[in-house]
Amino acid sequence: MRLLLAEDDRMIGQALCEGLNQEGFVVDWVQDGHQAELALKVAEADYALLLLDLGLPRLSGLDLLTDLRRRGAGIPVLILTARDSLSDRVLGLNSGADDYLVKPFELDELVARIHALVRRAAGRAEPVVEHGPLRLLPVKRECWLRGEPVELSAREFDLLYALLEKPGAVLSRTRLEERVYGWGQEVVSNAIDVHIHHLRKKLGPGFIVNVRGVGYRVAQA
Repeated sequence: MRLLLAEDDRMIGQALCEGLNQEGFVVDWVQDGHQAELALKVAEADYALLLLDLGLPRLSGLDLLTDLRRRGAGIPVLILTARDSLSDRVLGLNSGADDYLVKPFELDELVARIHALVRRAAGRAEPVVEHGPLRLLPVKRECWLRGEPVELSAREFDLLYALLEKPGAVLSRTRLEERVYGWGQEVVSNAIDVHIHHLRKKLGPGFIVNVRGVGYRVAQA
């Protein structure tokens, strides 16, 4: 699951990226409002959720949020801020935020709120992706094949989820790298091929199809 983090404090941003990466999230981190605005204009559909600090330079978090909702952007937004007054919380929620978490907070609570917002956005208690005999539970990060659990690494899971979101589409290696790795993370040239190899061993050699010169897609169910 890919998140966009808009946080100008370097120490907090690094800590959140590290903690959320360990929880299986891919996090793209920007440090001002204009960078966040650009990232969402280019790739809003890639993000499951926006983690938004209100005190951003160049464009405040509140102004960014207002602009997003004005143009109809539906991405879930969780405000992370030190502003703890009732008036600030009401203003943030009335401006279009889906939830509001006051700093400092525990990582476990943040992760729980992220999962709750993603479930709410999906319109059901537990989003499920199914493709033939395969069943993927993104929130629990579980994979089942013919009723049996399949153990996947975090990146194998994210790669498979990316392919299953659009089962008829061919995704290039570059596109898959963008979905599996966060900004600034070093990617070995054959990393995607290695993950595909491992997935084929676990799901069956014909489950993921290589379209030569283009990329990968899942086989027809």
